[in-house]
Amino acid sequence: MSELLGRFDDWIEEGGPSALVIKEYLQPAAGIGEVIFPPTFAPPEDQRRDAPSYIIDGEGEKSVCLIDTVGSQANRLEPVFMKTPNQGMVPQVIIKVKGRDVNLLELGHRAADAVARSTSLGEELQAAFADFEKGNAVPLAKIAPTTIVFGAWDSRGTQIKIPRLIESTIRAFHVAQLSRAAQYSPGLMADEVSEMFADVKTDALSAEGFLDAPSRALGGVIVFGDIVRTVVLNLTALRAVGGSVELRRYVLGLALVAASAPLDLFLRQGCLLVRVADRPVDQKLVYRDGTSKDSTECVQSAYAFASAASEAFVVGKSRSVEFDAKLARVAFDKHSEKKNKKAKQAK
Repeated sequence: MSELLGRFDDWIEEGGPSALVIKEYLQPAAGIGEVIFPPTFAPPEDQRRDAPSYIIDGEGEKSVCLIDTVGSQANRLEPVFMKTPNQGMVPQVIIKVKGRDVNLLELGHRAADAVARSTSLGEELQAAFADFEKGNAVPLAKIAPTTIVFGAWDSRGTQIKIPRLIESTIRAFHVAQLSRAAQYSPGLMADEVSEMFADVKTDALSAEGFLDAPSRALGGVIVFGDIVRTVVLNLTALRAVGGSVELRRYVLGLALVAASAPLDLFLRQGCLLVRVADRPVDQKLVYRDGTSKDSTECVQSAYAFASAASEAFVVGKSRSVEFDAKLARVAFDKHSEKKNKKAKQAK
């Protein structure tokens, strides 16, 4: 057991590697060269009238398209700790909201989420954030250890930011954007509509589906280069986590399990990705001087190490708490008070 626990100690000691970098090469499930649909993003504030668009930087062979964001990837990875065999590695904190159960691992802002704050755990979580800032990450690791792995910003409480240890993104290289068009034809003929609804305005007729409606929209992209899922485990940031060796081993074990977890990459409608069968996953340790070495063998022992590290650290207790709308209303009232105060000062 001691040999297994010390397996990665050179990673968490000063002078260790800067990062573990994993690259996974992907393709559309329908085959290389098939159309996939990236996410769309709202335009900047000064261009609010523009339609949502893909994020494509560069042109031609140098073009890069964002297929899945860091935040989205984190939300896909974190729930691996809700399932067997990883379930026992972290506390299972269940929040009951009107007869349904919400796992803390499902909340987008983790320990800083509004839903978590509006429970009996709220004050405990705030204290844990404060302890983290003082160099003691143990309280937070006992309640919500994945918050340390995937990061959080307690923007509505202590204002403390916890950096991500894992950054995972999917990007496509050398892409061509496509468009698609559609034509809606109503069940009534144009002259029938004119005769029966002569007094109705055109916009109302169109809104209710009584007029032809041609449309043109984003039609996905074709990828001529690689689609790459890149996972970076920031070992430099991990070494900065305050606490005992047992704590850092525990957090590293969770991060390794998350970083190497196999994912079904059904990202959104029209974007189902799978691995490229004849391209192995690239796994390397990268050092501060820029040198690197293969770490495939290390990653293969991730689950055994994480299990041993979880046992040595002693995982925090699982619990069930109720969502309290009254606590949320207290936050609403404080927000209103601040807003009114600013308005008075502005006058």
